[in-house]
Formats: sequence, C-alpha cells, structure tokens
Amino acid sequence: MLFKRIESKGLAHYSYLIGDGEQAIAIDPRRDADVYTDLAFKAGMRIEHILETHRNEDYLIGSPGLAARTGAKIWHADSELKYEYGESVQDGQEWRIGGLEIKARHTPGHTPGSMSYILYNEDSVPWMVFTGDALFAGDVGRVDLLGEKKMPEMAAMLYDTLYEKLLPLGDHVIICPAHGSGSVCGSSIADREWTTIGLERQLNPQLQYSDKNEFIDKISEMQERPPYFRQMEKLNIQGRTILDDLPIPKPLDVKAFAQQAKKSQVLDTRSELAFASAHIPGALSIWTDGLASFAGWFLSYEKPILLTNSGPEAVQTVRTLIRLGYDNIAGSLGGGMLSWHTAGRESFSVKTLTIQDLCRQLDKGQEKWILDVRKQQELDSQGKIPNAHHIHLTQLDQHLDEIPTDNTITLFCGSGLRSMVAASYLQQKGRKNAQVVLGGLTGWNSSTCSIK
Repeated sequence: MLFKRIESKGLAHYSYLIGDGEQAIAIDPRRDADVYTDLAFKAGMRIEHILETHRNEDYLIGSPGLAARTGAKIWHADSELKYEYGESVQDGQEWRIGGLEIKARHTPGHTPGSMSYILYNEDSVPWMVFTGDALFAGDVGRVDLLGEKKMPEMAAMLYDTLYEKLLPLGDHVIICPAHGSGSVCGSSIADREWTTIGLERQLNPQLQYSDKNEFIDKISEMQERPPYFRQMEKLNIQGRTILDDLPIPKPLDVKAFAQQAKKSQVLDTRSELAFASAHIPGALSIWTDGLASFAGWFLSYEKPILLTNSGPEAVQTVRTLIRLGYDNIAGSLGGGMLSWHTAGRESFSVKTLTIQDLCRQLDKGQEKWILDVRKQQELDSQGKIPNAHHIHLTQLDQHLDEIPTDNTITLFCGSGLRSMVAASYLQQKGRKNAQVVLGGLTGWNSSTCSIK
C-alpha cells in the first residue's frame, strides 16, 4: 500500500496520495503536481482518479494539471457550482484501488457541497477519513465564506456533518484534513500532526457542544478574508491552472531589472535584517516562510512580479507564488543585491532597534509612537504594550490615515518579521519614518512600561 501526505508549507495545506496494487488516487492536489507523479512512478502505480473535497479559497487546485499528466479522472465537490472541468461527485459514490475502497460522503458546512472521503480496509472497516475543511485537529471549518447572513445556516449544516456523519465513524478512524496549524481556513487549528476521531472527540473545543444552537452561536464568526480568495474561487471553477513545469524567472541584468521595475512589483524575500540593511526602493519585504500567509494581502494580480533573489534561492518563492495564482513573474535580479550595488544603484534601508533598546528608551522617558501589528488573538493572549497603537498587519491599507507622517513610527510584532513587512509597505506609500523593533515579548524588560 502507498499512503503519503504532502504538505505545502506556509499554506499549511495537506494533500494525499493513496495507492494499492497498481492503482492510486490523489486527494486535493496542489498545483505544482510533480510530487504526485514522482511518488506514483516510484511505487509502480498509476493515478486513476483525483478527488476534491471542496472548492478551495486559499490555493489553486492542481487537479487539471495532474489529470493532463496522468489521464486521471477528476471528481469535484460543490456540484452546484458551474465547474469547467471534471465531473461532480455523488454522495455515496465508491472507488476501488487494489483491495481498498473509498466512499464519498456529503459533509456540508464549510461549503454547501463539501465532500469527505472514507477509506475502508479489506474487511470494509473505516480506516481513515479525508475531511477537507470540515474537521481539523482542534478546530472545525469556518462557516463565514458565504457571508454573514448565511452563517447560521452553514453552521447548522456543519453541526449535522460532525455529529451525525463524522463522529459516528468510530474513535479509531484517522482524520486526514486538508490543512494543519497556521492555515487561514481555521481560526485555531491545533499543532497536532496526526489525529483521530477519538482524539478530536476529547480535545477539540468545537466538539464539546451538546446543544446545536450553542454550537451555531459559538462558531458563527466572520473572520479575515484575504483579498486573493476571490481570485482563487474564480480560477478553481475555471480549472485553467494547468502547469507543465515550474516556471523559472529569467535573470535580468541591473539595467533591465530597473527598467522592468517601473511597471512591476518588486518582491524581496530575504531576511528582515538583510532587507533592513539595504533594499531596492519600492520593494516589498515578505520573508520566505511568510510568503504564503501575506502575499495575497499585499501583491496584486494585475502587475508583473520581480524577484530580488535568483537561482536556487528563488525556487521556493516561485512555488509559493504559483500556488497562489501569481503566474506573471517577470524575472529576477541576476546576481542579487550585490549586482545592484556594484552597478552604483541607490538602495533604501530601514532603521532597527532591539527590544532591549526600546525598553531602555522608554525607561528614560523617551516618547515613542508604537504601532503593534500583531493580531487581536496575540494581544489577548500575550499582552499589550501600554499606550501602543494596534493595527493588524493585514489591515494597514484601511488605516493609513491613522498613522502619523511627522513622527517616527516604531513598529512592533512578535519577532520583527511582520514589522519589516509593514515598514516596506509604508515605504511604498511614501512613509520613510518607520523603525522596526527586533525581537518579541520574551525580551521585554521595561520597568516603567509593563506588558498588560
């Protein structure tokens, strides 16, 4: 038997490849689909079917590209939508792979037509369930994607899904969700790498409600919706996401890069310290591991993207971007920032100070206009800096008029990484008065400005 979970870091997306004998099935594949064909080839199997649990909002599904490579048949959920590819899954539909059986079960709530797939062993005993975004480790799927008015209806559907369709499968059944901790598809997914129905029955806070109305009331919450979700929804219906090979950005010399930059977005994925030291004017700083979380908030689909890194370092950047539908990668800076500087080009920098420096300055009575870009859950659980201003990083564009232009802005987050994103964004908007605090609350030791 073949069983592989493929994790797309940053997105915290899980896809799966299951095979037995000479046959295999892929579930919710990502767009750069070479990993599935490579695994199947090494196992001596052919991928015959591709199953989708729901129409995704946070990444581009890779089903069309994988089907083009393998000839596999695509089965999509949310059959009420007008897909331009594949066929609709029917509740109770079955597939056999070798001695194993997979059965579809309609599990609405996250979306109206969400499907889960139950894997049975040779003795027809439920073994695993691929839940998509219906049930995660420590959380359940968000129910706000159809809008506030539809939330109670979607939450009611999800309650029935959980308590009447998934939990009765048995405590021994392994849960294989579509996302892990860090995904925007759940507000508090646990950092529990593997889980079961039994574990979730005991540990998942959202499965402790005996009253349906209480469940509906508690989980009916509007959450942040990254603007790129709309693009994902459209493209995941069209299925125009076929990707034969990973695109490699063309390395550009400094002159060509500078010319292209006038009509492009410049993305810098180096560390926050490297960006602070020197960067191309107008560049956006998003560190590599944070790209999946924040690119969709700050990058446009309308303008080409230029990368300041090139060669092997750019490969992961490109993979993340194409998973989010950013195909218009116009090139990279050949030779990196070294070539930019040796060509005599101007660069910008960002002032930094350590968390200890900030505490000492506050203790000396120096006034600071501190902008804390952490999210509300962090403020509630970790504490707040007295007199600091709070604007979550993803909401900066909506609150620019609240940020002064004459004072130095001291940016704070949990480490300095998100603060550097904020500083680069403010520079793009003409604000060059920001400084970034390096380090998080663990280093806070101010005696006159205590964390509350």
